[in-house]
Amino acid sequence: MALQALQSSGVAFRRILSHFPEELSLAFAYGSGVYRQVGPSADQKLIKYGVISTNILIDDLLNWNNLYIAGRLQKPVKIIAMNENIALRSALDKNLRSAVTTAFLMLPESFSEEDLFIEIAGLSYSGDFRMVFGEDKTKVLNIVKPNIAHFRELYGSILQDNPQVVYKIQQGRLEIDKSPEGQFTQLMTLPKTLQRQINHIMDPPGKNRDVEETLLQVAHDPDCGEVVRLGLSAIVRPSSMKQSTKGIFTAGMKKSVVYSSLKLHKMWKGWLRKTS
Repeated sequence: MALQALQSSGVAFRRILSHFPEELSLAFAYGSGVYRQVGPSADQKLIKYGVISTNILIDDLLNWNNLYIAGRLQKPVKIIAMNENIALRSALDKNLRSAVTTAFLMLPESFSEEDLFIEIAGLSYSGDFRMVFGEDKTKVLNIVKPNIAHFRELYGSILQDNPQVVYKIQQGRLEIDKSPEGQFTQLMTLPKTLQRQINHIMDPPGKNRDVEETLLQVAHDPDCGEVVRLGLSAIVRPSSMKQSTKGIFTAGMKKSVVYSSLKLHKMWKGWLRKTS
């Protein structure tokens, strides 16, 4: 959720988290390891909230097992409280760098900051079946456009330190190395789950090539970016379906119907804006 949308106080969010049901520990065993719920905030607006174990969180941030939490933390968020956990802080930073690298592989040689941030914000929606039915199709744009400054604050230092990009801050433009060598370097730093999905997509049956060999082939492929996008979809699609199914059982049928109705209403409003 973008910073702009988080107006409630940290006290209100902590109060909500203090009332999680006892069944919460059982929800860690399946899906993304997150208990995801919809409930009222202090001003009675619906919000999404969740709890995840630190180990599962770090694993997803580093490896993108499902991109459910890692994807949310690739966007500007409001940190209410955070322990001094060195491993977690390192994983949070690695997740942002992985998001930048993945977006680079799907972008042309020259592009704008907005292009980059839209690509990053859309990573966790690649293959999400809810984007076909149930989500506002302009959702990613609505996340990025009001929050360009927040995205710039989140990713600015990473972009300036990256040797593969020329970051023209004043013009808001970037240029990256799209040579096979440059793309191979980027592919080799991708999260492990994404690398495995790319290998699965590109490796012919019975060939059983190692991941590095497959990534070298992809680096020379003119459709490298599309292959990476397919790999993302292979991660996100099953995760989004599990989360939706789990939401019915954990939130209850009534809350899930209400929440889904709100989603459909937003999708309809977005379609009307696009066609008007």
